[in-house]
Amino acid sequence: MTAPARALARPVSPSSRRRAALVLVLSLLCTVAAILLAGPASAAPGDPVAPVAPVAPVAPVVPGAGTVDISIGDGSPSSSITLILAITVLSIAPSVLLLCTSFTKIIVVLALTRNALGLPSSPPNQVLTGIALFLTLFVMGPVFSDINDLAVQPYMDGKATVSQAYEAGVVPLRGFLLENTREDELKLMIGLSGEDAPADKAEVSMTTLIPAFVLSELKSAFIIGLVVFIPFLVLDMLVSASLMAMGMMMVPPTIVSLPFKLLLFVVVDGWALITTALVGSYGGSG
Repeated sequence: MTAPARALARPVSPSSRRRAALVLVLSLLCTVAAILLAGPASAAPGDPVAPVAPVAPVAPVVPGAGTVDISIGDGSPSSSITLILAITVLSIAPSVLLLCTSFTKIIVVLALTRNALGLPSSPPNQVLTGIALFLTLFVMGPVFSDINDLAVQPYMDGKATVSQAYEAGVVPLRGFLLENTREDELKLMIGLSGEDAPADKAEVSMTTLIPAFVLSELKSAFIIGLVVFIPFLVLDMLVSASLMAMGMMMVPPTIVSLPFKLLLFVVVDGWALITTALVGSYGGSG
């Protein structure tokens, strides 16, 4: 018997039958899946469908239309705006402190007093600046209080805009500057500015009023400094004449006169007199 005949004559095992049945089932499933996926593409073509008329576009509906509120908070400035304004104020604060307050006159008078005593570095600059700063706050206290009530608080509460707060806050400051500015300096700056002379001093622009105020403050400071210098100058001349009379021409008069200057300044309570003169020059503003 040949080899093919022997192979056909062999009985088929159950495992081979199961494999053959499994292959047949898988082939059937693949055929069904292919028919389902083909769908309409494999279906016979039918009658064409009439086109549908297009629908007119509809405007989008805004929720709450007609009642949209774009206001932010309760009208008060946000923290970011407040921070920006605070940084701006701090950046220009030195210029405002020097030019629009009594600081200029006070620091100049204190420096002239130190030079009149013959003490170039005592009290130190930090001490003089601190004294001048707190005397400035004392003198300008009512003005700062009015600015806070009329401008700062309404703006922080959202009751005034920036421009309204500025217009309201500049009124007390303008009144202080006009009250302590001499007529000569004011006329000088008005003439230099080329502007027409205003009918009322209250109409003078701030760019003209501030330089006039600074010049007036410097003039007043030098007048007070001259009054302070005269007693110490007389004392220096007496000491110098005494040394020349005794033949002690090689001894510096300033060294000998310094203790007498300090004694005179302490006896007359010089710091109290200078403080009284400075504060009194503003008509008791503090």
